[in-house]
Amino acid sequence: MRIAVTGAFGYSGRYIAQRLLAAGHEVLTLTNSLHRENPFGDRIQAAAFHFDRPELLRRSLEGVAALINTYWVRFDHRRFTHAQAVANTRVLFAAAQQAGVRRIVHISITHPDRHSDLPYFRGKAELEQTLMTSGLSYGILRPTVLFGKEDILINNIAWALRHLPVYGVYGKGDYRLQPIYVDDLAAAAVQEALAGENKIVQAIGPETFTYRELVEMIAHKLGLHRVIIGVPPALGYWSCRVLGWLVRDVIATREEIRGLMENRLVVEAPPLGQTKLTEWVEQHKASLGRCYTSEMARRRDRRARYRSN
Repeated sequence: MRIAVTGAFGYSGRYIAQRLLAAGHEVLTLTNSLHRENPFGDRIQAAAFHFDRPELLRRSLEGVAALINTYWVRFDHRRFTHAQAVANTRVLFAAAQQAGVRRIVHISITHPDRHSDLPYFRGKAELEQTLMTSGLSYGILRPTVLFGKEDILINNIAWALRHLPVYGVYGKGDYRLQPIYVDDLAAAAVQEALAGENKIVQAIGPETFTYRELVEMIAHKLGLHRVIIGVPPALGYWSCRVLGWLVRDVIATREEIRGLMENRLVVEAPPLGQTKLTEWVEQHKASLGRCYTSEMARRRDRRARYRSN
């Protein structure tokens, strides 16, 4: 089959593309980073998103049987916003439908909520609704936190533990999350692209941690003895702001902290992924957190390959 995946030169899209190629499919990627280092060579055709010219986007998708969509933004910024991401994704869905794409697999989030004042969760809910009422065949995957070699969150927790004598968790740190390995998510996305049933899948890993337990586990695996304390969320946010100025990045936003503390990254469902974060951290402890991974650096530099941690 000819299958399109967004962002094959980035993070989750790269793992999805690898699995598609391994299964013998013809792969097209849609990307904002046409000049980023291409790890696949001529095995993948690349096209620009062209959100501003839907007819070109439609033309790129002609002959595609399924589209796997990972496109999104993590937070609002002067360069990009959730509102723009929602509008752009709707253009993408419409272009896919007009091009005759049979099925769309959409990467969403646990607990999307159209009535939330958190734009991440509201935007994801709006896009789920758009897709479900489009008439297209769909599979929606709802992951929580992804981890893998190109990861940001887990790596940067390890980086902070390596560099700071004290690590602060927001509040008591008793809110939970269920990280899923990026390649487990990729396997599920490919499976859904080949399916026919309309479906929503909670894409969670096999382990559940409180945030404090997650930090303690990483510190233990790295052989670090650190003081882990609870801090008021506002103090935690401003501490991240100050550290973010030093590393020229956005470490955490108020909205991300709220979403975490509201337990939006945990659901009651059987695990989709099989890879345990505890075992993965043990395997990668020599390199994990050695270098800081910057979200903004990836967006500023559209040419460099994503660095593996």
